[in-house]
Amino acid sequence: MSHDAHFGADAAQRAADAVRRHVGPVDEPMLAIVLGSGLGGLAARIADARAVSFADVPGFPSATVAGHAGRIIVGQLAGRPVIALAGRFHMYEGHDAAHAGFPVRVLHALGARTLFVSNAAGGINPDFAPGDLMIVTDHLNLMFRNALVGTVVAGDERFPDMSEPYDSRLIELLRRQAASLGLAMREGVYCGLLGPTYETPAEVRMLRVLGADAVGMSTVPEVVVARAMGMRVAGVSCITNLASGVSPTPLSHAEVIETTARIATQFEALIERFVGSL
Repeated sequence: MSHDAHFGADAAQRAADAVRRHVGPVDEPMLAIVLGSGLGGLAARIADARAVSFADVPGFPSATVAGHAGRIIVGQLAGRPVIALAGRFHMYEGHDAAHAGFPVRVLHALGARTLFVSNAAGGINPDFAPGDLMIVTDHLNLMFRNALVGTVVAGDERFPDMSEPYDSRLIELLRRQAASLGLAMREGVYCGLLGPTYETPAEVRMLRVLGADAVGMSTVPEVVVARAMGMRVAGVSCITNLASGVSPTPLSHAEVIETTARIATQFEALIERFVGSL
């Protein structure tokens, strides 16, 4: 079976049809939103929400990570039609990169042309503190896998330009909306690693040399797939902890969830403002 048969355009269309069967007609979304670890609370702000579990969508595994609900939610945010993914697939769960990026194909098949990605990340930049929100300006793919490897998927660019993976106009919009809320945002480069181990102090020193400001285990496959399909992308990392060696305390997933809970309200207000301004 080809790569396209598993996670390509036809599979995405089948998944999108299944979503519509469960939630009814889907208005063309102004924005598709991927909610990272601990950031699923935004779902509660979606009006007229209709949801389908990942388990009911062909090609979607069940979410297995704490802080990830595993639902697709359709509704209105700030009066605009949106579609949100509460949870995502991680390569460390055993999914290949094409599968990790597959939900974005489904969001595209449901009409979304702009993608907002969020994640929980470790701060590498020594100026960052837990609880900071970072606008992602660029990324480093150190997962050593690319979501586009294999036969080219119908509708994809074979060699997508990645000179601006995160749309500069959307970044400017995020800056303006953050300023209007009085949020002091960070900006920087997100590095995607495979995981599931947190980084060693030596790895963190390496990443700092390479120009990473924050590090996590997701997002990159989704952005790569979105760009191959011509979607515009914006992203925010929630800096939940300082990467090892930056801070003396050991890292835990519980700390990640605790920090996202603390700053979720700011994050949610920002995304609501952002959607309203599109």
